[in-house]
Amino acid sequence: MNRKNLLQWLPFAILALVLLTDLRPMVLGSIQRGLLATGLWKPDLPTLAAGPPTANATAAGGAATYPHNLPLVTLGGKNVNLSELKGKVVFVNLWASWCPPCVAEMPGIHALYKKVDKSKVAFVMISLDERPEKARALLKRRGYTFPVYFPTGTLPAPFNSSAIPSTVILGPDGQVAARHDGMAEYDTPEFKAALENLFVPGS
Repeated sequence: MNRKNLLQWLPFAILALVLLTDLRPMVLGSIQRGLLATGLWKPDLPTLAAGPPTANATAAGGAATYPHNLPLVTLGGKNVNLSELKGKVVFVNLWASWCPPCVAEMPGIHALYKKVDKSKVAFVMISLDERPEKARALLKRRGYTFPVYFPTGTLPAPFNSSAIPSTVILGPDGQVAARHDGMAEYDTPEFKAALENLFVPGS
């Protein structure tokens, strides 16, 4: 193959490299992230309305029960349950390293995570990667420090979305305050304020 033919096929080779390797989610995610940054693409954010916790089922002792029993495993292999976060607003995001829109919205989520009051808001980033090392590699490469977990079984409602990324916001009582399927730019002052305003002291 002469040099001229080689140059003609080079763009196709690069495209194949991007689309058929682990570079695909990173490249496509960067393109989508760029669109978000320009403001040309503004996906709707979930609407959060502050207010007192809603009434839910009570246990025999009279204390409100957390509605979500969701066993998870931390990056370090520790078993935890979503119910341990009762009393906090919880930002739950379902993602995977192979999902370009997930990769695209992560910088905004991480920026929001660094700004919120951690005594009021907890982040639960649930990786759906079948190979945890893929998720770990992405986190290390991008320098993300938000808490990441892996499900130990089938995800129950309201986390069993048919699409990712998917975000569910839980109030301090564990009730769903909002949900959003698809990519969004969460790092806005308005969303941060609405998230923290869901917190009810002593709930």
